[in-house]
Amino acid sequence: MRGKFLKVAVAATATAMLATACGGGSDDSSDNAGQSGGTLRVYNAEPAFLTPSGGDDEPSLYVIRQLYRGLVKYNAQTSAVEMDLAESVESADQKLWTVKIKSGYTFDNGEPVNADSFIRSWNFAAYSPNAQNNGYFMKRIAGVKDLQSEDPDGEGPQKAPEPKAKELAGLKKVDDLTFTVELDAPFSGFPTTIGYPGFFPMAQACVDDIAKCNETPIGNGPYKIDGSWQHNVGINLVRSEGWKGEAGKPDRIEYKIFADVDAGYAAFQAGELDVMYTVPPARYKEAKATYGDRMFELAGDSFTYVGFPVYMDEFKDKRVRQAISLVIDRQSIIDAVFDGRFAPATGYVAPSFEGARENVCSYCTKDAAKAKQLLQEAGGWPAGKKLTLWANAGAGHDQWLQAVGDQIKAELGIDYELKVNLQFAEYLETADQKKFTGPFRLGWGPDYPFMETFLYPLYGSDAGSNNSGYKNPAFDALMKEGDSAASMQAAIPSYQKAEDLLVEDLPVIPMWWRKEAAIYSENVDQFVWNAVADADYGATSLKQN
Repeated sequence: MRGKFLKVAVAATATAMLATACGGGSDDSSDNAGQSGGTLRVYNAEPAFLTPSGGDDEPSLYVIRQLYRGLVKYNAQTSAVEMDLAESVESADQKLWTVKIKSGYTFDNGEPVNADSFIRSWNFAAYSPNAQNNGYFMKRIAGVKDLQSEDPDGEGPQKAPEPKAKELAGLKKVDDLTFTVELDAPFSGFPTTIGYPGFFPMAQACVDDIAKCNETPIGNGPYKIDGSWQHNVGINLVRSEGWKGEAGKPDRIEYKIFADVDAGYAAFQAGELDVMYTVPPARYKEAKATYGDRMFELAGDSFTYVGFPVYMDEFKDKRVRQAISLVIDRQSIIDAVFDGRFAPATGYVAPSFEGARENVCSYCTKDAAKAKQLLQEAGGWPAGKKLTLWANAGAGHDQWLQAVGDQIKAELGIDYELKVNLQFAEYLETADQKKFTGPFRLGWGPDYPFMETFLYPLYGSDAGSNNSGYKNPAFDALMKEGDSAASMQAAIPSYQKAEDLLVEDLPVIPMWWRKEAAIYSENVDQFVWNAVADADYGATSLKQN
């Protein structure tokens, strides 16, 4: 797929040039390379959830991917879909899928990982009163609408009525290790999507007490929690003796939680961490000079965007959104704040993905004259009203967001203020509740290696990560058209037409595609980066004395 799938396992002895250029240092599979043992100490921000149905943010997923395992996984080097707990995932018509599960796997509490465990997990996520962030991933399964609460009067009653059903009609158990999934319409990408953690199984005990499970997860993966989640402090994992698959490399993984990335970097400098999956933007040059061949770099497929709360009157006119985008000089911000290492975004799909096109966004290149004209045609900006720019605290966004505000003020005469005081979990809650009062910073990376992952989850009318509130029936129809195409390649033209609508409507401003930069200590023998899931702590090995 256009060069996306690079080899990314990096031996600690590889040169910095090698790590940057091709991301590889060994011809061996990352699963078989490296030594076992030791405690791996890693940087993390405070997660939002530790359950598969709830966790959809980066800090959560980094933990969940070690505690749980799903039907398929993504090859670290190629992103290819491989069977994990599934023996097979097959369909004759791309609408009715039969899933066969490997035998002998269990949860940490001894419950079997079987057809019931997947069916209950997906039903729990899809049932809207459970308010699970990953529920929208079940959107294609037949009967999902019956699990959604309906507002009978359109005015938002204090208590929503119970949905028509609690279980997805499209999920049917065949036997203990086999179940079928009927979709509303054919979708060739289905086997690709189910490696996302939202599709991981959950134990009955977890579904019975989701709050308890969130604090002390009952996983089914190579690691289990040691104790419980110590909020804002840490999460400790140890190898699970019940896991019968390929064992993780470290004996123990300690996620040390920091309120901001600079504090994490200071801890790394002090020898308190072995891996940081990110580097503070202002410390990039210093880190590169200091750590050399212990810095991993790779052109990434995650992008930063500035979203508009289109649920607010000030941003409902697309010309206002277009005008703001047109006065932002992305490259100057990248050069000044990020040392030129990111790539300006000129579309909504990562350049490395099949189906991506260059320079599709005509509002993503600075044109101040056109911006002023569009804003005037839209009636201008409310006199005396400041533009509030939002970002989460502690992640180093202040500097570049201020640069955005300065450019808007200089060209359009709109004064601004920064709102950068919420920790990430609280910030995500603000996003989910549609409480932003101005443009907001968020990022997005692929959940699975398919073009659709950059489109529907962020902009579909009922998508869980649609934080802008954007609704366009034509966009939804094109996404459905692509979903029902005969193959993943045949879906691309429909998805591209959907992206064309986004380029015109501009519910969010594409800013830049980031370049991954992770650092690891001298204790690390082999650092592994997964092309889809990013840093793979379970596959990262430590030097043994």
